[in-house]
Amino acid sequence: MADPTNPSPKPPLMPLDEALARLTEVASARRIAESQDVPTAQALGRVLAAPVVSSLDVPPADNSSMDGYALRFADLAPEVILPVSQRIAAGAVGTVLEPATAARIFTGAPIPPGADTVVMQEQCEPLAVDAPEERARIRVTGPVEPGQWIRRRGEDVERGSTVLKAGTRLTPQALGLAASVGAATLQVLRRPRVALFSTGDELVMPGDPLPPGAIYNSNRFTLRALLEAAGCEVDDIGIVPDNLEATRQALRRAAQGNDLIITSGGVSVGEEDHLKPAVQAEGRLDLWQMAIKPGKPLAFGAVHREKGEALFIGLPGNPVSSFVTFLLAVAPVLRALQGLPAPLPRALPLPAGFDWPKPDKRREFLRVRLNEQGALELFANQSSGVLTSAVWADGLVDNPPGQTIAKGDTVRFLPLTWLVGA
Repeated sequence: MADPTNPSPKPPLMPLDEALARLTEVASARRIAESQDVPTAQALGRVLAAPVVSSLDVPPADNSSMDGYALRFADLAPEVILPVSQRIAAGAVGTVLEPATAARIFTGAPIPPGADTVVMQEQCEPLAVDAPEERARIRVTGPVEPGQWIRRRGEDVERGSTVLKAGTRLTPQALGLAASVGAATLQVLRRPRVALFSTGDELVMPGDPLPPGAIYNSNRFTLRALLEAAGCEVDDIGIVPDNLEATRQALRRAAQGNDLIITSGGVSVGEEDHLKPAVQAEGRLDLWQMAIKPGKPLAFGAVHREKGEALFIGLPGNPVSSFVTFLLAVAPVLRALQGLPAPLPRALPLPAGFDWPKPDKRREFLRVRLNEQGALELFANQSSGVLTSAVWADGLVDNPPGQTIAKGDTVRFLPLTWLVGA
């Protein structure tokens, strides 16, 4: 029997790296396997389920990389004058180049058979003709190297080569590359399906009257936007009343057809915090105290359904804690569900433009902004309830436990764009 006068010591705080390893291991084991074909133009941010293999060379033929004149290098000599025998625009195909002539050619146009060099128009002098029936003529005025200004067939992509591997997250430039090899559709993984809801009778939606003691539900908007930016299908269940049965019903509803359930707040031990017992009743739950600031409390588990289960992550209720913990813990889980690399992005070493003389014993993530001098400025109020700091900042300083910072010290900078879109 436990001695009430000698309570058990609290478990040690869990390092972030250990928490991430546990989270992503579980998520990787539930990696999404279903795929679908989507038009290439609609595949931004999706993850390839099958490689893209080119059925053609890119470029498909030798072509000019300059506006100018195509000619035979062997025909060049000091003060030589070459008649212009043809004109080749992009999209047209020229004829065999007559000996000792030049072809007027434009960027992207195929090199005519017989030509082996392009001279840019700035290095050519057009000469007047004496009669309308005479050909235009040019004199080459600049130095010329054999083979210059020609893009060779297949120099970008060779036929039969894999241009995009399965597991690639599709960026705008990746979509352009897929289009360049003629891929009209792409086979991609289905999007992660994530249910989202908030608990708390104090929460009110923007646009509704704000009674005494109430607050507007900012976390719902922040988290939904973060999920959508990560390419998820969001099942927004809204605000759930503060009672056990309503919370259990919301969890059962959220588990149907979703890979992950995200909530904010409501996992402490207060009489009105029903999320913890509800998750325990509908599935399983671990409560972690992570060694980070902001964002120490994190709940992780799963909610059962008829077939399988949906993963569950309960985030802190304070808006900055919820925001930062999503970036550090939820975003890697979403990547792992899609088979993507899950670690946090590598930080940039940058100089601090501030002093931080009283560090926390936990690993801190400070809201900062890069200034015009290339140093990082610190938002004055680092409280976990000050959401303005997350809007003002363009990144976080990843500060080790107990580490003081003096102006000019090199610190580890994580741009928010990397954390949100990684």
